[in-house]
Amino acid sequence: MELFGKTEKSARTVLAVDGNRTNLGVIGRRLGHMGYLTALSDNGPEALGLIAGRGFDVVLIDMALPGMPGVRVLQEIRGALETADLPVIMLTGRSDPAAAVQALAAGADDHVAKPFDFDVLAARIERVVARARRIAELKRANQALDARIATRAMELGEAKVELAETRADRQRLIASIQALNDQVERLGAEG
Repeated sequence: MELFGKTEKSARTVLAVDGNRTNLGVIGRRLGHMGYLTALSDNGPEALGLIAGRGFDVVLIDMALPGMPGVRVLQEIRGALETADLPVIMLTGRSDPAAAVQALAAGADDHVAKPFDFDVLAARIERVVARARRIAELKRANQALDARIATRAMELGEAKVELAETRADRQRLIASIQALNDQVERLGAEG
């Protein structure tokens, strides 16, 4: 694995996966110059190991990887709970619409045909990363809301128990008052 780019915490981390080492070198250098911290892999199994070992903001995968096709790598990523929402952009040398359809149907967040303009690629990276962050924020908000709902449900259950106890106490008090009233009436009738 080679790393290119800034090592600042704010830099986006990109894993580029391409079977062609020359292409990888170009991608790594160009994205590095654009401020991305880029890791490189030339095969699917290694890429999956890198993904499992550290978090990336986005993964770029060539569809035509040797051994394990890019679509299969994408399916592995989507199949794992920890990486199911990881942004993935598929790269391909094919410019036909079928390649884009295949990539998107497999779960890619975007598709870019080679040769590509790096400014366009950077814009697509930023878009899928921003969308992934919004989705993560929504998931966190939903989890917080679910926790609040669970807390409120428990509080409601406790309030229902207290209400039932209060009603039972009230009924006992009414019965006791009624018994006292009956006793007072009997004493008044005797006297």
